[in-house]
Amino acid sequence: MEGYRSISERFKKEYRIYIVAFLILLLADSIGSFEIPMGPGMVLLLPIFYGIIIGMILGPDILGFFKKEEVKAASPLVLIAIAPFIVKLGILGGGNLPKLLEVGPALLLQELGNVATVLIALPLALLLGLKREAVGAAHSIDRETNLGLISNLYGPSSPEMRGTLSVYIIGGLIGTIYIGFLATLIASTDLFHPYALAMAAGVGSGIMMASATASLAHMYPAFAEDIFMLGGASDMLTGLTGIYAALFIALPLANKLYSVLEPKIGRLRKSNSTSTSKISNSEEEKVL
Repeated sequence: MEGYRSISERFKKEYRIYIVAFLILLLADSIGSFEIPMGPGMVLLLPIFYGIIIGMILGPDILGFFKKEEVKAASPLVLIAIAPFIVKLGILGGGNLPKLLEVGPALLLQELGNVATVLIALPLALLLGLKREAVGAAHSIDRETNLGLISNLYGPSSPEMRGTLSVYIIGGLIGTIYIGFLATLIASTDLFHPYALAMAAGVGSGIMMASATASLAHMYPAFAEDIFMLGGASDMLTGLTGIYAALFIALPLANKLYSVLEPKIGRLRKSNSTSTSKISNSEEEKVL
């Protein structure tokens, strides 16, 4: 409780956040989920989508209901809100180890996708102008376990945490729609068995897994029960192994790539901005 002498003092200053968050939760849950057919695929809108949209509208840049101080105070609360979910992952993992072992090594090997995420996303993030935020944003898909990991390693107010939290929010807003549509789009090709698609749906995000498996179950009603089971097992295992993959593979790789690429990309961006500035100045001189 940095900056507060007691819980009651914190509540007095942040009570609007808690009350409005609870009201948004009730509203989003009452709206429910919607399925929207789109070509060979299907878009699934979940309650978290509406919750994030409503929160953004109430922010300081649109309606201004929440002030910037309240937005800053709300950022560390994300970790508190997802703590029960992280604990649930651990409990489910410990209670279902025999079932996970029966699924086979495919679920373990999917974590190698983190390497591709870093190799592709981090250079792009640097080209877009991010600094240390790029390490947090690009080391994985940045879900609940990654928030806890980055907060513990770099601190809740660090640039790395800002990058991770940004991708977490964007993933909840766009990722659920994207992965649900992607799952049905790939399923329509008939290249993969429904079980393979179900396991691929477990990317380590509960809401993304729910969106993908619900879309797949809609396409394969005869396999619906198995799709939900395999998707849940895959997601649970990804949440458990993902933190180790991020800690020992993805983060070291991201930091190494950052140390190699950032000076070069930084000089390139600086050179481009200098050239643009010179061109602008010469054009102004011609006008004068």
